[in-house]
Amino acid sequence: MAKTNTKYLGKILVDRKIITQEELQEAVLAQKGSTLRLGQFLLKKGMVSEEDILSCLAEQYDMTFMPRLDFSDPENLFASMPVHFMRKNRMVPFKKKGGTILVGIVDVLNIQPLDDLKMIFPQYDFEAVLTTEEEIQNVINAHFNVLKDESTNDVIEDLEESDFEILTSSISETEDIMDMANEAPIIRLVNTFIKQAVTDRASDIHVEPYEKDLVVRFRIDGILYNMYTPPKKYQGAIISRIKIMANLNIAENRLPQDGRIQLKIAGKDIDIRVSTFPTYYGERIVLRILNKSDMSFDLDAIGFDKETLEKFDKLIKKTYGIVLVTGPTGSGKSTTLYSVLQKLKHEDVNILTVEDPIEYQISGIGQMQVKPGINLTFASGLRSILRQDPDIVMVGEIRDLETAEIAVQAALTGHRVFSTLHTNDAASGITRLIDMGIEPFLITSSVNAYLAQRLARKICPACKEAFKPSPKMLSELGIKPSQLHGGKLYHGKGCPECLNTGYSGRLGIFELLPLTAGVRKMIMEHSEAPLIKEFAIKEGMKTLLQDGLNKAIEGITTVEEVLRVC
Repeated sequence: MAKTNTKYLGKILVDRKIITQEELQEAVLAQKGSTLRLGQFLLKKGMVSEEDILSCLAEQYDMTFMPRLDFSDPENLFASMPVHFMRKNRMVPFKKKGGTILVGIVDVLNIQPLDDLKMIFPQYDFEAVLTTEEEIQNVINAHFNVLKDESTNDVIEDLEESDFEILTSSISETEDIMDMANEAPIIRLVNTFIKQAVTDRASDIHVEPYEKDLVVRFRIDGILYNMYTPPKKYQGAIISRIKIMANLNIAENRLPQDGRIQLKIAGKDIDIRVSTFPTYYGERIVLRILNKSDMSFDLDAIGFDKETLEKFDKLIKKTYGIVLVTGPTGSGKSTTLYSVLQKLKHEDVNILTVEDPIEYQISGIGQMQVKPGINLTFASGLRSILRQDPDIVMVGEIRDLETAEIAVQAALTGHRVFSTLHTNDAASGITRLIDMGIEPFLITSSVNAYLAQRLARKICPACKEAFKPSPKMLSELGIKPSQLHGGKLYHGKGCPECLNTGYSGRLGIFELLPLTAGVRKMIMEHSEAPLIKEFAIKEGMKTLLQDGLNKAIEGITTVEEVLRVC
């Protein structure tokens, strides 16, 4: 490590005009009594960026600053490096130059780990290079996947040749499972399941016991795929390990249980909801994976066409009234509602929700978890919310008359209310409320719109190809040849990028039914849902099928996928 020069950090920052002399003096005074160094203090106060501080420290200590590491590992530097050592000390060897190893570091004063490296690589000298903490994590994560990734089948093979012992203590809430690769085989196996599921973009892991088999399936883009069949004799150990991770009672196998696991995988926050279900051949377990790091709620990006989005945008901005999102379980209703709240969120708006469960925490929004065990239901939670002076209220689901009545009253007293219903289409949402016991005149007075939706898989862009559909196929679909671009439709051929499915990712298919004057009149006349739907189509409503076929014509999804979900 080079010696510091005669310049101080503060003077370098001022000379580079990153901060002024006055700001430096104020910061030095405010720093007194703090345990933070000057650079850390300025960074915490938001006066400088991490790159500003590191580049100035590099000048002060006569070092090199590299915001991006020129990473190469021809001689496998990582093979002898414990990953937890690199993470803990925020350093990473990233390149060899003759007899010298370049090491990326964050803290210029933390030189003890460099001495430890000499014990691992005694034949080399070391040159420290300053870089950001994020870049160090990126290098570790990227190369760790290449070096340490072992297939689940490899772990299963190892199991056949090794003894194992189930641990009886819960793992740390933020423990990174990638650092546990050398622990007991059962632990490695479960960790590998989870890691592979995240890598494959799976939303759920199903662990299913049968008479002679144990099957692990992943749900990817809404479809279940058989992935692994671990030996049946390890069934109890695998299920116990998952229950330990979720802080469930491993001795209880007669009653269903629900738990939660919070992990970091490759630096990403992963929240997993765990549900057990006793069957004749043992407990089934489903792990619902919520990747909080990769989730963004953007109403413009979930699949609305331009015309529908404009109409929906006006409806959600009305100062009062209810907007109901309908569809079966797993159709993306919660994501749509979260996207709506994200768009409406503002510092002068009070948004409160009551949910079961809270799938994602959104900053700036008050979220309440339903707890039936203490009589905290949707109805009681909603009643309490209305005493909190809300502008916007989101109810996870309207399940009963009491909740529906309170939601209607909230809308009639000047609140914006968003919720969901389980119905097949938008018009059926009207009759669903009537069946619950809500009077038609209250629906026409309080509800602004119904939005039905489904999730359809998108064609994989890596293997997308065009084909010419037959006249018979177009006739059955009600598509005119003139609607097609170049007379072609599209599908995915299948490739390694999409696990040979031809699909990658999902988008929404929507059916928006605003309560126009004509629709309200039909509700008051107690018209059936099919008649209301037929009338709405005449007024310009696109059905789920029409919206889906439009997306197939545009080459976003396939006709087969649209017919599957609609």
